[in-house]
Amino acid sequence: QVQLVESGGGLVQPGGSLRLSCAASGNIFSINTMGWYRQAPGKERELVAAITSGGITNYTDSVKGRFTISRDNAKNTVYLQMNTLKPEDTAVYYCNADVFRYDKRWSKYWGQGTQVTVSS
Repeated sequence: QVQLVESGGGLVQPGGSLRLSCAASGNIFSINTMGWYRQAPGKERELVAAITSGGITNYTDSVKGRFTISRDNAKNTVYLQMNTLKPEDTAVYYCNADVFRYDKRWSKYWGQGTQVTVSS
């Protein structure tokens, strides 16, 4: 079993900042890509940012220049620093990890989701 536990969500005013964390644990041999997705009411889940084990990053256009994804491989943890937040960033944010388990299988796992609300 693999668990991804998220933290850091909350309520923030427009222009403010939040830092999300997601720690993976359990039956993990290694982790390739980790990422963050979000889903707003009435909208499909979208990729926000992703990072490979080697540190290569990818961002959706709407967050470029404002969000930064990073990871600590020793801790199996991925972070999302969110600056200059906008109301349209309001969503439930989910972390994701592509995990190579000790049974020699790759599986994708999801965190439980954390609410980010940007409002005055």
